Amino acid sequence: MTEWGKLDRMETVDLKEEEKNKEPAGETETVRAEKVKKTVLIVGGSSGIGYELALKLIGRNYNVVNISRTPCPLERVKNYAADVTVGDTLEKAIHAVAEKLPNMYALVYCAGFSMAAPLEYADAKDYRYLFEVNYFGALRAMQSAVPHMKKRGGKIVLISSMAGLFPVAFDGFYSSSKAALDMLAKSADIELSPFNIRVTSVQPGGTSTSFTFKRKIYPEEDNREYSARVNRATAALANMEQGGLNAGEVAKTVADILAMKKPPHEVQCGGKNKFFALAGRVLPENFSLYLNKKMYKQ
Repeated sequence: MTEWGKLDRMETVDLKEEEKNKEPAGETETVRAEKVKKTVLIVGGSSGIGYELALKLIGRNYNVVNISRTPCPLERVKNYAADVTVGDTLEKAIHAVAEKLPNMYALVYCAGFSMAAPLEYADAKDYRYLFEVNYFGALRAMQSAVPHMKKRGGKIVLISSMAGLFPVAFDGFYSSSKAALDMLAKSADIELSPFNIRVTSVQPGGTSTSFTFKRKIYPEEDNREYSARVNRATAALANMEQGGLNAGEVAKTVADILAMKKPPHEVQCGGKNKFFALAGRVLPENFSLYLNKKMYKQ
């Protein structure tokens, strides 16, 4: 695991011209980022949605800083090394960023962990680690960033999931952590709105990234009598993710939120997911759960 003493920082250099000219925000309710160069801090920007977001924000002329265990390879991103589960390395990194770049405009928390295991046999160290990454890491990042944002205001975006609205078979731990993240965003938005800090949770559905292949899946011998069902559920989830949204689509949604004057409390990515979220509120719960079980072949 990365120690604070091994802090890694990359200085900025020019990107290719086509990266500079990435799409600007299109909504009439947005403020063009190009007018003032602001700093966006991404936690977990070395790959997946976080990486794509860094690329989008560079194209919109933000200063982009990444905090993660491994550096973001984009040349114009400044990297600080930290592990959200190790001591206070995350807090130290955020304070270091604020000291060096005082114009901190936004925090985006992208770090995440997923596991597939039966509730009955899941190891406490695994689901506690999951909550440390998915929920408590986000909470600690907010606690560290907010004091530096209160004078000027800004945005906080938490990358949640549709799994916070609909349970994932044999990964109820992940679903629970994302549901908690959604509620944290709503509560924080109430508390921080007097300081002009707006908080939004973004809920992608299945998204095609390497996250699929990093999921911790318990072996068959540990799953015991649940083994066949775990295999069906994880295969269905992997297909959903790899056949789902492009990470760049999610990143564009987040970039647009950062430019909005008054962003919503939560946003689903993609028309299909917006429809599912609406249907989940309208349909009887038993019917919704029935469809969910079918989706994961249960």
